[in-house]
Formats: sequence, C-alpha cells, structure tokens
Amino acid sequence: MYIYNVTTNIEDKAHEKWLQWMKTTHIPQVLSTGKFLSAKMTKVLAEEGTGQTYSVQYTVASKEILQAYYEEDAPKLREDALRLFADQIISFRTELEVIDEFFVHRNTATHHLFTYGTLKEKEVQLGVFSRLLGGFDDILQGHKISEYKVAGLYPTIETSQNPEDLIKGTVYVLTDEELQKADNYEGDAYERREVLLSSGKKAWVYLAK
Repeated sequence: MYIYNVTTNIEDKAHEKWLQWMKTTHIPQVLSTGKFLSAKMTKVLAEEGTGQTYSVQYTVASKEILQAYYEEDAPKLREDALRLFADQIISFRTELEVIDEFFVHRNTATHHLFTYGTLKEKEVQLGVFSRLLGGFDDILQGHKISEYKVAGLYPTIETSQNPEDLIKGTVYVLTDEELQKADNYEGDAYERREVLLSSGKKAWVYLAK
C-alpha cells in the first residue's frame, strides 16, 4: 500500500475559500476517480512562515494505480486548483510506501472476531469498516478448511473430529456497529458462531451455512 501526500501552503486571504473547496469539491473529486481507498486531511501545526499549511494523504493500493492517476486524472485536477487559486498556493507532493502498521489493542472492546479469509485484507477492511483493524494472531483448533467454497470462490471452515486440526487466523476487536457491518459483508451464505480459541479467548467466526 502507498500514501500519496500533498502538502499545500495557502495564503491567509484565500484560506477559508480554499479549505471549503478542498473539503466539498477537490478531495471528493480525487476519491471519485476510483483509484484511492481513503483520504485524510491534516493541518500542519507550525508557527514559522506565513499562511496556513495542510497535508492531505490519499491511500492507494499499488504504485501502478497511482501512476494511472498521474496520467489520467491529475492534470485536470491540478489545472482546476491553479485556475481558482493561482499564485495563492504552493504545493509539493510526496509518495510514501507503507512498510507495516501497528495498532493499540484495547481489551475493553466488546467483540472478538476470528478471521481467516478476505476480512484480513486491508482493502476489504477499509471498504467494510472505513478503517484498518488492529489484531493479533490466534488459532482455532478442531476445525479445518472445507472443500466447499461459497459461490465457488470464497473459503470457509468446518468443524472436524480431529482436535489436531487447526486454523491459523487473526482476531480483531469490533464494536457492536462494526460486528453488524461484518454480518452484512459476509451475507446470508455464512452464519456467525462463537468459538473458543487456543489463547482461551472466546470469539465469533463465520462458517458457511
């Protein structure tokens, strides 16, 4: 995953107009290209220099998709910015590659969900929960990968008679609302059951009906 970072300094006299335009027009237009997963706008807290400085970070799945944005979308979007604000803004752009991510695990969260399939993918998490989940590895014993696949594509697991059968997965901590979103994502083909993991924690897991 990559981050496309755009840092902009805007003169004070155009600050409010530019900020409103960024929130209601420009950032939605960038996201509407379908090439980015999310956007985060931050204000740089610095007392030196003049004007106001902001950083907008767009997450993108691959360098190839980012290059397609440069070629297909960026020229028109930059032209709009220059037409409206001309010499009132100075921007520079940086590409960042995400090497790893670390999250704080809060034991006070309400639901543990054991995952072994697509819910472990970052792009899916952003689409379902609008955030990346923090999790930890765990093992589900007495279960195995089923030969049956939902819709012929998606794996599922089933209970087995052999306690040595095990599934390695990741446990995420979800709120009530996020658990409902997970239910909606899995759909009617799966059912959610509570299981006991090797760590001793109880967690929800999705099995095919």
